[in-house]
Amino acid sequence: MTTYTTADVGSRPRTLSRSILALSIGFVAVVALSLGADEVLHLLKVYPPWGEPMYQPALNLLALSYRAVFTVIGGYLTARAAPYSPLRHVQIGTCIGLVIGVAGVVAAALIGGLGPMWYPVAVAVTGPPCNLLGGIIYVRQLSMSS
Repeated sequence: MTTYTTADVGSRPRTLSRSILALSIGFVAVVALSLGADEVLHLLKVYPPWGEPMYQPALNLLALSYRAVFTVIGGYLTARAAPYSPLRHVQIGTCIGLVIGVAGVVAAALIGGLGPMWYPVAVAVTGPPCNLLGGIIYVRQLSMSS
């Protein structure tokens, strides 16, 4: 049986909150960077106005490519902010992101008319390896510096 001292119990919520913060930092970074890039491309009239579907494969590939880069950054930031076990935090974030990605695919299929169906599928499929890559990059940098 494990016994906890009052110091152990007092530190657990702070560790949990720091873990939640690490995951949140990664998600917020990906969402903010993605929406920011989207907005710039809409303002520059590279993308059609908000609310209009975007069926041009080149534009969808552009969006997919910067989302992949931003997802790598999100995985890196999650790992860096993690209070312990950086890759474990990235794996948890990857699982949460995969669930969100699959929900996006289902929503796109149910709503229809948002653009090509391959795009949300590609986002859901590329997200997990990109997020994990960001975490791996951080861990490798960390091990090289020590």
